[in-house]
Amino acid sequence: MQNMQPELLYLLHGDPAELAESLAGMRAADVAEALNELPPPAAAKVMAVLPFDLAAQAFDEPELDRRYEIVAAMNEDAALELIEAMSADQRADLFRELAPKTREPLLAGLEPETRRTLEMLLRYPRESAGGIMTTEFLSVPSDWSVAQTLNYIHDVARTKETVYAIYVLDDEDHLVRVVSLRQLLISDPRSAVREVGDRRAPLTAKPDTDREEVARMIAKYNLLALPVVDDERHVLGIVTVDDVIDAIVHEQTEDVQKFGGVEALEAPYMEVGFGQMIRKRAPWLCALFLSEMLTATAMQHFQGEIEKFAILAMFIPLVMSSGGNSGSQATSLIIRALALGEIKLRDWWRIAVRELPTGLMLGAILGVIGFARIELWQSLHIFDYGVHHNLVALAVGLALVGIVAFGSLAGSMLPFVLRRLGFDPASASAPFVATLVDVTGLVIYFSVAWVVLHGTVLGG
Repeated sequence: MQNMQPELLYLLHGDPAELAESLAGMRAADVAEALNELPPPAAAKVMAVLPFDLAAQAFDEPELDRRYEIVAAMNEDAALELIEAMSADQRADLFRELAPKTREPLLAGLEPETRRTLEMLLRYPRESAGGIMTTEFLSVPSDWSVAQTLNYIHDVARTKETVYAIYVLDDEDHLVRVVSLRQLLISDPRSAVREVGDRRAPLTAKPDTDREEVARMIAKYNLLALPVVDDERHVLGIVTVDDVIDAIVHEQTEDVQKFGGVEALEAPYMEVGFGQMIRKRAPWLCALFLSEMLTATAMQHFQGEIEKFAILAMFIPLVMSSGGNSGSQATSLIIRALALGEIKLRDWWRIAVRELPTGLMLGAILGVIGFARIELWQSLHIFDYGVHHNLVALAVGLALVGIVAFGSLAGSMLPFVLRRLGFDPASASAPFVATLVDVTGLVIYFSVAWVVLHGTVLGG
């Protein structure tokens, strides 16, 4: 698709019919990817000459970037026609991104039913089930027969996002059953639809359920869609598996960025402006820099020990990085386990009991390696650590045990603290944990060194 931009630019300056013919045989996702290569005004021109069905499908693709800019560059009537053809959830995503001066006229121009549905979806946060659900689901009364239901599916299937699950409602429109299309096809046509399929209460989500929890439910129970219901069990919409995939990709992108100490970007990297990039990165860097100043303060406190035995300074990067690495490992594991629902907040003490001996063992492994390295270099005359080289090796080895154990414990507990305070655990990024462990690691290192070397080079 990267080679499509020159061809599209050429066709834009030629016969519109030739352009439409060139793109007519492409799939909607490929058209969306090709449009991403063009400036929004040019992409708007392409949309104007495409066959309407293909244009509507391409415009509905989540992979289409800067959709809001394309709408702003289009004729209002043409834009409204495309927006009316969009799926409800994608339409809501578009309106969340539109500038107010563009959004208000378009909202006023929509059909009343479309506008009502859109306003309902916009009430929910993007990270919730209500924020990613679609209202285009298929429901039938519980007293219908299987034959009636199949005829109804045949009549309205074109207007629904998915017909693989049919939601059976009672006289008061409460959800009582979810029936799959397969179950209908193999059932007696004369049977009541309420008698078909699983008799257990349907799996549902509330509109304020986090989208990660929705993703877990869909994955755990192998669902194609999950109904979203209110407190009275009225179906508000459904979250389909493709909506969940898009949400997971977005969520994981945000988490990866936060792990790196960057505020989540709202747009693809190449579309983020210079000023916005500075605003996203500078606060974290400043916070980390200020916290790293505590490291300098800790080193100033041990300046006397460093002056008496300068060799101690050689191992500062070694012990600090080891503690930071162990903390980052623990943080990554715990954040992922929290996201997947494998552990809960109440499990913090179990994690602490597990991570402390793990950290001690990992520290012991690194301590043995550090001890052996110093002794080996001394015996091979690669470097002279002085007459007290065995004590230096012991100090480094013991310090690594304490620092790595503390790093593992702190890295595993920080996500719980942040979650308890109402913050995203992903904010416990590797740089933040590393900074915390750096400061504490210095204190542990020099304290251990003072105890081991006390009475020798560090005085009696």
